[in-house]
Amino acid sequence: MGDLIGQLLEGLPADALLTDPDVMRSYATDMASFCAAGAPGAVVLPRTVEQVQHVMRTATALRVPVVPQGARTGLSGAANALDGCIVLSLVKMDRIVEIDPVDRVAVVEPGVVNAVLSRAVAEQGLYYPPDPSSWEQCTIGGNIGTASGGLCCVKYGVTAEYVLGLDVVLADGRLLRTGRRTAKGVAGYDLTRLFVGSEGSLGVVVRAVLALKPEPPQQLALAAEFPSVAAACEAVCRIMRRGHAPSLLELMDGTTVRAVNSMARMGLPESTEALLLAAFDTPDPGPDLAAVAELCRDAGATEVVPAEDAAESDLLLQARRMSLPALETLRPATMIDDVCVPRSRLAEMLDGTAAVAERHGLTIGVCAHAGDGNTHPVVCFDPADADEARRARESFDEIMALGLELGGTITGEHGVGLLKKEWLAKELGPVALEMQRGIKAVFDPLGLLNPGKVLDA
Repeated sequence: MGDLIGQLLEGLPADALLTDPDVMRSYATDMASFCAAGAPGAVVLPRTVEQVQHVMRTATALRVPVVPQGARTGLSGAANALDGCIVLSLVKMDRIVEIDPVDRVAVVEPGVVNAVLSRAVAEQGLYYPPDPSSWEQCTIGGNIGTASGGLCCVKYGVTAEYVLGLDVVLADGRLLRTGRRTAKGVAGYDLTRLFVGSEGSLGVVVRAVLALKPEPPQQLALAAEFPSVAAACEAVCRIMRRGHAPSLLELMDGTTVRAVNSMARMGLPESTEALLLAAFDTPDPGPDLAAVAELCRDAGATEVVPAEDAAESDLLLQARRMSLPALETLRPATMIDDVCVPRSRLAEMLDGTAAVAERHGLTIGVCAHAGDGNTHPVVCFDPADADEARRARESFDEIMALGLELGGTITGEHGVGLLKKEWLAKELGPVALEMQRGIKAVFDPLGLLNPGKVLDA
C-alpha cells in the first residue's frame, strides 16, 4: 500500500488524496441495498484530466483496481468500493466549461451537478431535459455512467440522447475523444453511446459535450384518481394511442398514495388505488389536458383535477415527488427496483408486483414513469429482521423475473452495478454476453476498471 500512496503522490497534490480509514469508509458505497463493499486503499479527488491520467497509469503499473464515482446517489452498487482499490471520485471536476446557445451545446466536467447545469442553461433560454429524481445531488458523470432518466423522459428521452461527445481516460491513462459537437455526425463506430451506461467499466469520463433544447413553456398538469391500477394503465394506453405527447405521465399505486397521504396530508381519498399525473409544456396545453381528462374518465377515473396555472401544477406534482420519502417512512429500509416493460403490459406489471407483495407478506409501493413503462417498485423492509430481509431480496428478484416475462428489461435508468449483474446475463443471453465481455476486454484488458460490476468475468 505504501507503493500505491507514494506513486499517487508523485502526480497529485496532497489534498487530492485521502488515506484516513474513517474518511475513506464514507466513500465505500452508493445508495443500493444488498450490495457488498470493500475498504478502499486510497480515495482520489482529482481536479484535472492530467491527474486522472496519472491515477490510471499508476493503477495499471501496480495492477490496482479503480472504482470511478460521482455523487454516489446510484441504486445498483455500481460505485461500491473493493478492498484495496482506488476510489476515483470526480466530484471536484465540476466546471461548466461552455454553454453555446447557437450550437445548443454545453461542455461540462463530470462533477457538475445536474440541477446546477439545468439552471445555468435556463439563464440562456435553454433546457437540459434529463432530470433524475436526485437531480439536486447527482452529477452529470454519474448520469452518463448509468444512462439515467427522469420524469420528462416520456417526451424528451434519457441521458444517452443528449450526449454528443466525450473525453474519456482509458485504463492505461490514454485520453480518448469520441463523438462531436455538431448537430449531425456519423463518422465511424458510435463509441460515445458505448460509454453511456457503461458504469465506469470501460473508461473514466472527464468531459462531456451535451445537447441542449430551447426552454419550453411552463408545463400545466392534471391529476386523475382511479379505483384500480388496471384502469389507470388503460388510461395511459389510451393517451399514447391517441398520439398525445405529454411532458410528464406518472403513476402512483394505492400503497404509495396512502403513504403520501399519511406523511403530507395531501387529502387524497383513501379509496384511490392509483393516481395518474399528466402534464403538457406546449404553448397552449389546454386542449391536450382537456382531451386527456376525457380519456381518463372514459377509462374509469373517479376524479380528474386540472391545474389552473403553474403554481397549481407544482402542487399536484408534489405527491409524486414525495413518493419515495413517504414509502421510506413505512419500514427502516427500502429497496428500489427499476423494471421497464412495454406500456401495453404496464397493468400486468403492477398487478404482478402486488401479488409478489402479498405472497411475501411485504409492503411494496410502486411509482412509475408510466409513459415509458418504467416502474419503480419500492420494497419496504427491516434489514435487522433476517427473515424479512430475505423475503425482500426474493421479492426483488421475482419482480425482475416478472418484468422479463412481460417482454421488459431489468433496468430502465438505474443501471446494473452489483445488484443486477446476474439478471443482466439472463436478459442478454450467451451470445450478447460474450460480445459485451469482448468489448470490455478491448478497453480494459487488465480488468482494472470497476471490476465485478455490470458483467461477471
